[in-house]
Amino acid sequence: MSLGKWVIGCVSASLALLAVGFIAPAMAKTSSAPTQRQLDFEAMKAQRKAAIGQAMTLTDQEAQGFWPLYNAYEGKMDALEMRHAAEVRAFAKAFRNLTDADAKAKLDEVIAIAQARLDTQKEFIPKFRAVLSQIKTTRFFQIDNKLHAMVQCDIAQMVPLAGDAGPTQMGQ
Repeated sequence: MSLGKWVIGCVSASLALLAVGFIAPAMAKTSSAPTQRQLDFEAMKAQRKAAIGQAMTLTDQEAQGFWPLYNAYEGKMDALEMRHAAEVRAFAKAFRNLTDADAKAKLDEVIAIAQARLDTQKEFIPKFRAVLSQIKTTRFFQIDNKLHAMVQCDIAQMVPLAGDAGPTQMGQ
């Protein structure tokens, strides 16, 4: 499968990551029985992992080093996605009536999340380079960035502009 076809196939994975924003409250429940949303989220994560595995074409030796790093990396990125989803939900509730202070705080949080994502990538690049070739390390971060860009595109289409009085698709 070519990378282009794989990326197109991952549109559903990007939507799955977007769903994190709507799943986060359900995941916060303390019940020991998983909810359907939690199960769906885990299935979507597994689907993404399988697609990345296919696109990376790892040898057995590379896979032994790659997957533990991938799991640690995704754990950090998932936390950032949860943080971003919470910010999007909060913004969707308040976008029509933002004060200047609210708008500043929201923009500062979005920038802080973007910086934290970049910092996480910078933290993990040397770790991936230690177990993969330069080409495969670059390939992984290209894939990761493409998936992130698709998620951001989906979010951008849904999130209203600050102060917009029009209807929102965020469930208002």
